[in-house]
Amino acid sequence: MKHVFSILMLVCSLTACSEYQKVFKSDDTAAKYKLGDSLYTLGRYEKANKLFAQIVPKYKGKPQAEKLMFLYANTFYKTRDYYVSGYQFERFVSSYPKSEKREEAAFLSAKSYSKLSPSYSKDQKETKDAIEKLQEFINVYPNSEYLAEANTMIKALDYKLERKAFEIAKQYNTISDFKASINAFDNFAYKFPGSSLREDAYFYRLDAAYKLAVNSIEFKKSSNGAIIALKKTRLEAAKEYYDVLKKAYPSSKYIEQAEEMAIVIHKELEAYSAKS
Repeated sequence: MKHVFSILMLVCSLTACSEYQKVFKSDDTAAKYKLGDSLYTLGRYEKANKLFAQIVPKYKGKPQAEKLMFLYANTFYKTRDYYVSGYQFERFVSSYPKSEKREEAAFLSAKSYSKLSPSYSKDQKETKDAIEKLQEFINVYPNSEYLAEANTMIKALDYKLERKAFEIAKQYNTISDFKASINAFDNFAYKFPGSSLREDAYFYRLDAAYKLAVNSIEFKKSSNGAIIALKKTRLEAAKEYYDVLKKAYPSSKYIEQAEEMAIVIHKELEAYSAKS
């Protein structure tokens, strides 16, 4: 019986394939619409897409055009062709501003762009574009049923931007470009005040400032000839970064390392006080 069932399934599959090829090669627009709609319902999105692609221009201005355009856009989304689905859903929204599907299409367009966002280690242009698209959706539909999901996606995309900025600043520290690292972490703290990476950023900023200070020369001549106590100035800056970390995170996971740095900073600054 199992063998017979397998044969029957194969025959049905071949018959369906034969019907599809027949309709696909025909000039019968109505048959293509009907079969495409059936395949879409069955989840056969790739085949439905190929049929819809043939007939979309022919249904322009007809009553079925609105439904067809939505299904056509969604076949791209379902087959993970997010570049095209984002564009096609945008096209649907502009073409059918009074459609009951307009809000859903607008959301799926923005969601398509979010799907194009790469990992944080890569260029984040698509991530920024996706955040912009999602924010536009929220502005237009502030009471949407998709609002919670849109906000969740924005939060995830924002984190990628935060992580990207954090890793760049940390990399400067790794290669001993401490000035660049401090500047990058300063910018990070300003741009992402509520980041989950804020504690880490405060510590690595302190770490960069500490290393820059303890390895500095004592004095430096400025462009106008004045003598600057370079090491002392940098030690004082490092102390300020320690104070910021300690105040914001008194029980920080980095507190032991930070305290060790603070001891060295304090001793070196005391030595300057003794000399003066």
